[in-house]
Amino acid sequence: MHMLRSALSHPACRPRNLYKTSGFLIHFLPHQRSLSPCLYSTVPTYKHLASNKRRVFGASLLLFTFAAAFIYPPTVQAQAPTKHDGQFQPTTFRLDEVRKHGRNAEEKWITKDNKVYNITDWIPGHPGGEVILRAVGGPVDQYWNIFTIHKKQDVYDILDTFYIGEVDPRDLVNGKVPVEHVDDPFKNDPKRDDRLIVHSARPFNAETPAEGLNAYITPDDLFYVRQHMWVPDVDEAKHKLVVELADGEEKEYSLDDIKRNFKAVTVTATLQCSGNRRKHMTEESRSTNGLQWDAGAISNAEWTGVRLRDVLKDAGVPIDDLPQDIKHVQFVGAEAYGASIPAAKAVDPLGDVLLVYKMNNKPLALDHGHPLRLVVPGTVAARSVKWLNRIRVCDEESPSQWQRRDYKCFGPNVAAGTADWDSAPAIQETPVQSAITSIRDITPHSPQDGKLLQVYGLEEDSIAVEGYSFAGGGRAIIRVDVSADGGRSWQQAELLPPKDGEAKGAKAWAWTRWRWVLPRAQAGRCFIVKAVDEAYNTQAGEYEANYNFRGNLTSSWHRMGYRAKVL
Repeated sequence: MHMLRSALSHPACRPRNLYKTSGFLIHFLPHQRSLSPCLYSTVPTYKHLASNKRRVFGASLLLFTFAAAFIYPPTVQAQAPTKHDGQFQPTTFRLDEVRKHGRNAEEKWITKDNKVYNITDWIPGHPGGEVILRAVGGPVDQYWNIFTIHKKQDVYDILDTFYIGEVDPRDLVNGKVPVEHVDDPFKNDPKRDDRLIVHSARPFNAETPAEGLNAYITPDDLFYVRQHMWVPDVDEAKHKLVVELADGEEKEYSLDDIKRNFKAVTVTATLQCSGNRRKHMTEESRSTNGLQWDAGAISNAEWTGVRLRDVLKDAGVPIDDLPQDIKHVQFVGAEAYGASIPAAKAVDPLGDVLLVYKMNNKPLALDHGHPLRLVVPGTVAARSVKWLNRIRVCDEESPSQWQRRDYKCFGPNVAAGTADWDSAPAIQETPVQSAITSIRDITPHSPQDGKLLQVYGLEEDSIAVEGYSFAGGGRAIIRVDVSADGGRSWQQAELLPPKDGEAKGAKAWAWTRWRWVLPRAQAGRCFIVKAVDEAYNTQAGEYEANYNFRGNLTSSWHRMGYRAKVL
């Protein structure tokens, strides 16, 4: 109740939502009675009142307005638009008036095409965070040309609920709002290696090529890249990390503070996108939403930084005896991405959760979170927030789109339009996984191949099949089964141990590479792999049983076709 009243008392959170109905502009306000906070989804504005640094929460648009309008009788204020020749005419606004409702105004407006929208109430719930403030006070069109993800009907429908009028025709040029040049937010994106397999350029998303997947430690420039927005321009010397406690108190750290005051730790950990192998689910089952990753949205590296639990303890969190109101630790990046992990994982002395500033013994690359990022071993990579600038200790998980909606799974029967997002937990640990990364013909006539054949006691033309296997939660891989005949028979692959000193950490946070060498005469047209972890979890054979419309956590048997070559 206190949380809801705080939200309603803040200017950015007062409901001003205008709905068009029966020719009138209807303004919904919550009925003046005690309201249960359970009816609302609240999101932090990531700002604090200067006087007491208490948190201010904004109400999420959709649930807030529906709850106010339908669960409780609304107080309705109706304002009729101008009537001319018997027809209702929309309210018009000069562009000078729109400009007054920019970043520093209490009410924030945008234009889209020739229409004007008051989006004040949507800003706290915007999936992209406060990035939307770039556009307020002017046209949003040029930003949507950059962020083309907005160009779909459900986004248009949401925007329509904020409609307040039209741009005055006197300000139109050739019937349109003049669009000014805008600063390209992607201008600071770094140059990437041409060998990466690119799925989208803006934001940049690319998977590791086979040569990177065939090494235990993935080279920095071949490590897969998953961006939800642009690479922010962060000045290492000025970068600050703010840790906010449950009572709203904050402690600030510079990067030098972190390096100087806490023990450095190195952990070898694999990061895997929740959409890794989504392409396979689409091909083997049904269409899925999202980037169609092959088997390369996964990579392995050595991460150096300090333990999150040490920083939390220094900030005042009782890490050895967490109070009941500390259930989650939230993280926010400089580009507004947000996520959270359970507090128990954050403070686990064997959890190896790090605030990282080095990757493979070099400063973090821009694409991978320079100058500071979070790495949560054994957990889906979506929780390892890059360009980390805020940590919040609290009783609820992150309110971000990427925590509450994007990275979840539903049953095969659930469609995107009917999913109850609140009913599914956010993905944390990942299931057992394996994939074939190379199939190579080898011959005793080659000196290099001959040495490998001797290891396996073979003298004839053969095939070397290699790949990776991995399980979340720090569970070790104990067996990899490979079939050369489409799954009718199986053999065990050799698990390739890392070199001395390469595997660092309290648990098996890194992938296990494997190899299987067999005579070519025994190979059919399809190889299949499946892995088993130390809890005897294994991969499903078919895709349909594990289908989900987002294509997350695709982990069924990986199949790869084979065609014999003349040696």
